[in-house]
Amino acid sequence: MAKDSFDTLRVHAGYKPEEHQFASSVPIYQTAAFGLSNTDVANQIVAGKLPDRFDYSRDGNPTVHVLEQRIAALEGGIDAVAVGSGMSAISFTILNVAEGGGRVIAPTNIYGSSLDEFRNFFPKYGINFDLVDDVNDFATIKSLIQEDTKAIYVESVANPSTEISDLEELAKIAHAAKIPLIVDNTFPTPYLLRPFEHGADIDFYSSTKGINGHGNALSGLIVDHGNFDWANGKFPQFEEDEFILGDEESGEKNSYLSKFGNAAFINRIRSKFVRLLGSVLGPTDAYFVLLGLETISERLNKQVASTVAIAKFLESNEHVESLFYSGTEASNPLVAKYFPKGVGSILSFELKGDETNIAKLIDNVQIFSYLPNIGDAKSLIVNPGRTTHREVPQAIRSKHQLNNQTIRLSIGLEDVDDLINDLDTAITKAFS
Repeated sequence: MAKDSFDTLRVHAGYKPEEHQFASSVPIYQTAAFGLSNTDVANQIVAGKLPDRFDYSRDGNPTVHVLEQRIAALEGGIDAVAVGSGMSAISFTILNVAEGGGRVIAPTNIYGSSLDEFRNFFPKYGINFDLVDDVNDFATIKSLIQEDTKAIYVESVANPSTEISDLEELAKIAHAAKIPLIVDNTFPTPYLLRPFEHGADIDFYSSTKGINGHGNALSGLIVDHGNFDWANGKFPQFEEDEFILGDEESGEKNSYLSKFGNAAFINRIRSKFVRLLGSVLGPTDAYFVLLGLETISERLNKQVASTVAIAKFLESNEHVESLFYSGTEASNPLVAKYFPKGVGSILSFELKGDETNIAKLIDNVQIFSYLPNIGDAKSLIVNPGRTTHREVPQAIRSKHQLNNQTIRLSIGLEDVDDLINDLDTAITKAFS
């Protein structure tokens, strides 16, 4: 098998056993700091002249570094940064692209905490969002671009409706305006979709979810394609002299662009936001994510197949009002264009009746776990309007049929017939 194939990279990328005492598994470097050898070596390490040496785990850790290199290889990016959670990945990405103020275009049909941050948090720091209800309404998106627009932000597959973003068309719009396309690719993972192949410039993950796949560690990942021109005049933060990149004694001065070139974005994430704001991914959590990556293909193949079967069951159930799962939309051209291996393992449906029926359904499932996560090896169920999307105003939720009768499922690795029987029994009891 070629060295650059996905299934080889997910197991081997970023790791050389001979550099780690020939350990077959990536070692967990559970340490806060690393010896500096001597003053000459120390000076080179802190100046970034010895990239394979580490000094302090907030600035870099060997276990975490392997994860970063592996995800960059899987994505086709030039580099990646691992952080403490998916929300940190979102926050650092937006701060890095729009530092000093500006506007970002984003859809309303996204994860609740993301929308809450965009509506109520970032505007207090001079970063404002122009929100659209239809991510593929290209005319509206074009009309919203202003002189201070810094990026277009989308979820590749929307949470929880699974609507698909047309990345290639959105990338064309973004690049014509000299701004990047930023993609939250959490739902599909890089196994089902690699956004950089369709024009995206930055993508990120809550790798707590499908990348890890076992619900045992919080983590986030930011990946840089390395093709965007940050020197086009719209992003002065990458061109200004940065004290920590220069040498005060010699008078040497550097900006992120002059020192890192096309890797300016991701290096600024690492050395400014992670180093200073401190949302650090620990080595043990990085190890858990690496373990999850080793089985990602097999997990998702089974989960996607099970999700399609469960979606078809729900479509025919008399108590289900509506199904929200792009993976069974045979007439949707975006499915074939972007997701030949399947849309993913998350679906939603609207149950008839009222919230009493919702409560009965949730209380009567035996295999599905009632908890607010996705992408787990175990199947999960949640009522997003009351949990994961409670921050979304009713007016916005109504536009996307995200009412309190909506249930979101994350399909795991259990026997699919058992899962269907569990849902069938619980739905029947909900209306008995």
